[in-house]
Amino acid sequence: MQDLTAAVTAGGRSSRFGSDKALAQVDGQTLLQRVCASLQGCAVRLIVAPEGRYAVPGWQVVPDTRPGQGPLAGLEAALRAAPPGWVAFAGVDLPDLTEAHWQALWLACTAEARSVQAQDAQGRPQPLAALYHTGLLPRVTALLDSGERRLRLAAPPENTVLMPGLPPLRNVNTPADLGP
Repeated sequence: MQDLTAAVTAGGRSSRFGSDKALAQVDGQTLLQRVCASLQGCAVRLIVAPEGRYAVPGWQVVPDTRPGQGPLAGLEAALRAAPPGWVAFAGVDLPDLTEAHWQALWLACTAEARSVQAQDAQGRPQPLAALYHTGLLPRVTALLDSGERRLRLAAPPENTVLMPGLPPLRNVNTPADLGP
């Protein structure tokens, strides 16, 4: 995965969680540490968050240039900071991500693709643990400038590869989502 830039978006307010969910613990690690571990094999590693909020060795913090605007704004910041090529973009609230998830997406890349996303059991794309090409930056910026906030619109459907069959990803929105 050396050809990928890793980017973890961790700039949210965690309003449903009640405290900073990036620092919540699962099996002795913070959510941020767990997601970062799944992307450790990437040469360039970015955390999109307010300056000074987090420090993870080997990871550069990139400021979210549109705070409070959601994951699409985090993707914009990541695409802007990344070298040309592919970005493995993950939300901090996906504690079950693995390197195998990213490898499977990477192997599904095609020359025409601008995004590669897992597809859940109901056939829905999973845009918050996906690959995005830096060539999408103008589209993402235009979407945000027009008031759009939906991450699923970051790449056109005709340039999105969907990968069925990957293990489902747990999303942590409340403390109860952390498990038993």
